[in-house]
Amino acid sequence: MSTGTVDVGEQNAGAWAGHSLGERTVAYDERDVILYALAVGAAATDLDLVFEERLRVLPTFALTQAQWAPDALGSLGAFDITTAVHGSQRLLVREPLPVSGELTMTARVADVWDKGSAAVFDVEVESAYFLATWSLFAPGRGGFGGDRGASRPKPRETPADLELEVRTASNQAALYRLLGDRHHMHIDPEAAKAAGMPRPFMHGLCTLAAVTLPLAAAAGAHPADLVELEGRFASPVFPGDRLDARGWTGGEAGQDGTTVHFEVTADGRTALSGGRAQFRVTA
Repeated sequence: MSTGTVDVGEQNAGAWAGHSLGERTVAYDERDVILYALAVGAAATDLDLVFEERLRVLPTFALTQAQWAPDALGSLGAFDITTAVHGSQRLLVREPLPVSGELTMTARVADVWDKGSAAVFDVEVESAYFLATWSLFAPGRGGFGGDRGASRPKPRETPADLELEVRTASNQAALYRLLGDRHHMHIDPEAAKAAGMPRPFMHGLCTLAAVTLPLAAAAGAHPADLVELEGRFASPVFPGDRLDARGWTGGEAGQDGTTVHFEVTADGRTALSGGRAQFRVTA
């Protein structure tokens, strides 16, 4: 819950910086963990992701449990929820998630960036297990004289070290929304059209998580050993789309880990840019 509201009619968007969104504790069990793994593309043969006797939790599952925070900011009136979009996502993993239990999280507006015609709200959610940041692009809320923040990442021009194909399923958005993000535009054609889309589209977080599974395999890592992840949502992905991912390795590998920078296209258009995934790799 929030500790208070900011009067948008009187305050500029920058006034939300530092605003607390309060604390929340959520409970989940192994069924939720398995459903999540299936929703982001795990196969029935990936027993340590879908079988309770061997279960490991994908770190990106935490993002489904923390979705309440950016939703709470929108409900407080910081921006127009009908036009704001999820611009990018970051995740820092501190500890592996247990297969079931409770998560206590605190959330706040870490920063608000002034992009001129729009503002970008960074919503930070923290727990003992992770630190996650949603960047929300809000048209019409810029021009308040604040810092512009980082510019969008430039496409890489060197040949990729990895080239991967990821097939999304026609029912993937319908399945993923059972994890908590039930915005109608991901299931209802009329709601999708109202949002300017020709048909229901994938959750950005589902697309991002789905790509990490083959990236981990290509890097010789397990997807549950993800320690850092980030990516910018450049254009929508529709259920059934084929995703083409290109990855670049090297330059950031540590003694017990490896990093992949990546970009993803769908039907020739950039879907994810500025991607970065770091995995812990152990012998």
